[in-house]
Amino acid sequence: MKATPWLDVLDEAIRSCAAHDRADLVARLRARRAELTGPKVRVVVLGAQGQGKSQLLNGLLGTGVCAVGDDVTTTVPAVVEYASAPVAELVPGVTAPLIEAGHSRDSLVLEGPVHSVPALTASDRMSVSVDSATSVANRRGGIAKVEIGLPRKLLETGLTLIDTPPYGDRASEHTGAVLATLPHADAVLLTADVTHDLTPDELDVLERVLTLCPTVAVVLTKTDLVPGWQRVVERNRARLERHGLPVTVFAVSSALRLLAARTNDSGLNDESGFPSLISYLHHDLMGNVDGLRRRSAGALAGLAVDRVVPPLRERLAELQRGGDGELTARYRAAGKRLEHLQREASRWQTMLADDVADLTADLDYDLRDRTRRILREADEYFEVADPAKDWPDFEEWLRDNLTAAAEANSGWLLDRFEWITRKLAGAIAVHRPDVFAPEEVLPGMPKEELGELRMPGIERFTLGQKLFVGMRGSYSGLLMFGLATTLAGMSLINPISIGAGVAFGAKSVFEERGTRLKRRQATARNAAHRYVDDFFLAYGKESKDAVRLIHRELRDRCTEVTQELRAEISEAAQRIKQLIDAKAAERGTAVREVARRIDELELLRRRAEALAPRVVPRGLTA
Repeated sequence: MKATPWLDVLDEAIRSCAAHDRADLVARLRARRAELTGPKVRVVVLGAQGQGKSQLLNGLLGTGVCAVGDDVTTTVPAVVEYASAPVAELVPGVTAPLIEAGHSRDSLVLEGPVHSVPALTASDRMSVSVDSATSVANRRGGIAKVEIGLPRKLLETGLTLIDTPPYGDRASEHTGAVLATLPHADAVLLTADVTHDLTPDELDVLERVLTLCPTVAVVLTKTDLVPGWQRVVERNRARLERHGLPVTVFAVSSALRLLAARTNDSGLNDESGFPSLISYLHHDLMGNVDGLRRRSAGALAGLAVDRVVPPLRERLAELQRGGDGELTARYRAAGKRLEHLQREASRWQTMLADDVADLTADLDYDLRDRTRRILREADEYFEVADPAKDWPDFEEWLRDNLTAAAEANSGWLLDRFEWITRKLAGAIAVHRPDVFAPEEVLPGMPKEELGELRMPGIERFTLGQKLFVGMRGSYSGLLMFGLATTLAGMSLINPISIGAGVAFGAKSVFEERGTRLKRRQATARNAAHRYVDDFFLAYGKESKDAVRLIHRELRDRCTEVTQELRAEISEAAQRIKQLIDAKAAERGTAVREVARRIDELELLRRRAEALAPRVVPRGLTA
């Protein structure tokens, strides 16, 4: 067959469904494509119970091919097509499965398994008489359909009429059988008797049928029973127009049609209304087969797009929302951990600096206090002691006390630094357990070698100096008392002046010896003070150097831990960022790809709607 635009649209729909892994849709569309490219035009006749559906088919064919009656219900479809001689066969199989009540209108054609009767051999089919074919099929079980061939001019051009079971509750078996025939319909005749206006349920069925098959005509039956049936027809036409349902309405009487066929009464035939319906079948349908197939292909392609697009839109929305919430949260958490680490590192350094400053001040005060106590004892010692005699003992005592002070001060330094180290390690342990132990950081304190304490220069009170001082004092006493006694008539040198000279000489010697002792003690104290000051400066320098060394070691360890933790967090964050970027790039590609597919499907939808414009009902309330 030469390619046509509607066939191109249908083929594009098949390719799109295959590209989106909808093998079920592909199977249906391919099956329908094979039907549309065939010679037959299938017209499905639908109707509720007692609406004259089967009788309408009899009227069109001019014979009672379909069983009718108050106690007769069509249970299997009857397919009537052209044959050179009357023939009827029962095709065994299973009836169509039930359609769940919750399914949407669109899903009635494109969801669920494919319902098709497998190829059967001649022995599988059962030949029956045309007159009893539908009656037998309605009574027997396990019949899928009835195939009837009649030599009718109406059917000669390829028209195939399909009688269906009455529809009712959507979950009923009959409704399932009816809906299973709609995907194969090129046109639909929906029957309703003219004794009442179209009900909301009938309008709802009509809307669903238009969704599946865009070529629909409403046939109002039993006009012979209602004298004012023309007013009912006009009301129904107006109502259908108000609801935006583009269908043709016919009013017929099957009873008058069959009576006219038996009596060959053309006037009665015209009164039955069938000539208009047959003209519709001949000219509007069979005379416009390409238009029928174009609308059917458009409707099928549109329904296929409706099945494929929603999952793509959901996927596009999911991609646009981004599925990296967990990764983004992890990346933000890494950033917060890095900021927290910066604050913690600053806090560690501040804590260390404060503790070291306190320790330095305390060590300086402790050393100064210890040396001052030693100097006070030295001053007290030299209040009475003579350096000339006791200096060796004093020197040993002073060296021992300074050594003890240095050891106590250095021990306190190490104890305090051990406490600081443990405190710092405890603060860091939250991030890095067992970061360091105090023994790994604290060095041994250098032992300050005390300098030699030399005896200060002490002036010796020699015998000659004693004689000289004694003579000077004696001379003063002798002269002073000798002059005084001369007034009494005594000589300058007399026993009194001599005695006074001896006393004054002895006193001068004793006073000079005491003065010299005080000078020696002062000299010794000064020497002790200078020695202790030298010790304080030297040991204080060593102590501060040790504090600085330990402080630097702890500071470097903190910096090293901070850098390691920062590197670990930054590396983890970088890996997450790379993963986020990779996923974002992948998601961007996927978004563009999904958007492209949606655009292609929307273009296909527009092409399908150009073939078969969609019916948008304006409400189906009574």
